[in-house]
Amino acid sequence: MPTRGFEAAIFDVDGVLVDSPHERAWKDSLRELMENDWADIADQTSWSDERFTPQVYQQVLSGKPRMSGALAALEYFKVPDSAERAQAYAVNKQTMVIKLIEAGEFRAYPDALRFVLAVRDAGIPVAAASSSKNARLFLRQIRLDTFAAEQDLHYDFLRPGLSLLEFFDVDISGRDFAHGKPHPEIFLTGAAELGVTPEHCFVVEDATSGVQAAKSGGMAALGVARADDEELLAAANADLVVTSLDDVDVTGLDTHQLRRRTS
Repeated sequence: MPTRGFEAAIFDVDGVLVDSPHERAWKDSLRELMENDWADIADQTSWSDERFTPQVYQQVLSGKPRMSGALAALEYFKVPDSAERAQAYAVNKQTMVIKLIEAGEFRAYPDALRFVLAVRDAGIPVAAASSSKNARLFLRQIRLDTFAAEQDLHYDFLRPGLSLLEFFDVDISGRDFAHGKPHPEIFLTGAAELGVTPEHCFVVEDATSGVQAAKSGGMAALGVARADDEELLAAANADLVVTSLDDVDVTGLDTHQLRRRTS
C-alpha cells in the first residue's frame, strides 16, 4: 500500500464528466438500420428497440472504441454477418452523434465539475482518457469559469474563458490504442504522460470495462453509478462506488484513500 497520497487522477469523459448523446446515437442508429437498410434481416435477430436498454448500453457498449462497440452490440443482438455490418453501424452512429453534439444535445454533470475542480485544488494533476474520438468536442465546449461563477466557486487557477479541455494537464482521449478497455493501455498511457506511477493514480469511471482496466493496470478505481448500476461496478472491484461525485471525501485523497464523505 502506498504511504503517500494520490499523485494523479484520470477521468473518463462520457458518463463521468458529460451526459453525452452516445447511448441515444447507438440506439437510434441501430433502429434506423433495422427499419431501413437491414429490414430484410431484422426478424433474424433478437433486436427490438425496447430491448436496447440503458443496461445493455452500459454492459455491451460503454467504454469501448467505436468499431469494438458496434461489433459487440451486433453480436449481442445476434445480427447475421455482424463483422461485415459493424462498419456501417459505426459510421451511422458517428454521423448521428456529431449532429447531436453540434445541436448541443449534451450537458456536463455539475457534481463531476465540482469534483474535478476540488481534485485540482488539492494539488493533484488530472488527465482525460476516453475511448471516444468525440470527447474533445465535449470538453472544448464546457466553460469552467462560467460554471464556477454560477456555483460561487473560487479557485486561483481559474481564468476567463477556461474550457474543460484546457483545464486537463493531459488529454489522451480518442487516440488509437492497440487494446481497448478492459485492457489498461489507455490509463497506463495517461499515467506515464502525467509522470506518475500507476499505483499513485486513481481512475474515475462509469463503466465496468473501465473499472476493470484501472484495476488491471494497478490503479485505484472510483466508480460513479449514473445508470442504477452500483452492483455491476462493485462486482468489477471498484474501490469505491458512488452515485454522485459530491459524495467523495476529497480530503481522503491526501492519504491515498477513496472514501465516502460523512455528514
